[in-house]
Amino acid sequence: MSVTVEIERKDSQPARPEWVCPSCKRGARSADVSANLFVCPSCGHHLRVSARERVAQLADRDSFDELWPTVRTLDPLEFVDLEAYPDRVREAQAKTGLDEAIVTGTATIDGSACVLAVMDFGFLGGSMGSVVGEKLWRCAELAAVEGLPLVAVCSSGGARMQEGILSLMQMAKTTCAVDVVNEAGSPFVTILADPCTGGVMASFAALADICIAEPGALLSFSGPRVIAETTREPLPEGFGTAERNLELGHLDAVVPRNELKARVGSYLRLLKGGDSPERRTARRSRDRGKRGLAQAAADRARALAALARRSSLRRGREAAEPAQEAPAREETP
Repeated sequence: MSVTVEIERKDSQPARPEWVCPSCKRGARSADVSANLFVCPSCGHHLRVSARERVAQLADRDSFDELWPTVRTLDPLEFVDLEAYPDRVREAQAKTGLDEAIVTGTATIDGSACVLAVMDFGFLGGSMGSVVGEKLWRCAELAAVEGLPLVAVCSSGGARMQEGILSLMQMAKTTCAVDVVNEAGSPFVTILADPCTGGVMASFAALADICIAEPGALLSFSGPRVIAETTREPLPEGFGTAERNLELGHLDAVVPRNELKARVGSYLRLLKGGDSPERRTARRSRDRGKRGLAQAAADRARALAALARRSSLRRGREAAEPAQEAPAREETP
């Protein structure tokens, strides 16, 4: 005699998926999301990724050589809010495994050599402080002198308030860095990832030869909620999104993440004039002349920066010195 036993599950809570999309709320396996470059398999929502993950997605395998990893921020203002600024930096370093909000180095993307700078929103909101500006400047100098394209992945909430005016000055510094790249004739490509706002969006991120963005990325100087509360006016549908910026002509393309590597590689080859043998020969002869121009542009930029520092110090000394009275003239009888 055989006995069949049926067991029914009567749990009120169904099994929870490993991962739930913040946009469509559908579940998926974490391994599937990772294999899909952290894009939702159901709705295509692009998740934020770390700088290291972005480098792994963009750069060819084992081609990335990190530069200036030991450049770290100081505490020039001795800033303290709920925590001291150095404590916040240490927390961000422990959380992300990075020294700063930007990772820089040389790499090849789809076979094209370049200087690569990638920002990480997870490090204090990707805020641009003096170290971010300095490393971007060094990337621009290297690209100009070596005749390499500069590729920057921008994701930031704006200026780093703990560094005050020094943070705001990075807008001017990074804009001048773009001028150095332009004068050297090196291509400059930016990839805008969610979110890209504030001082980064208002400076080097929007000054590239080719400016592209990921789908759905928020791109604006201020967030939609802040603007709506300030103006007390309803905002247009899709305000600040990559798609809306493309419609208004602020972007060259909106590119899905799985196409970024091939598209950026195509842009770099296009801006370098293609890969035919005749063009490679002509480009080598041009590069010899451009190398000297690039070095001259970088030297001129450094000289102007040094002159500005000397002028500032001179004015400071003059202001600090007490005014000296002119000697009285002797009266002649």
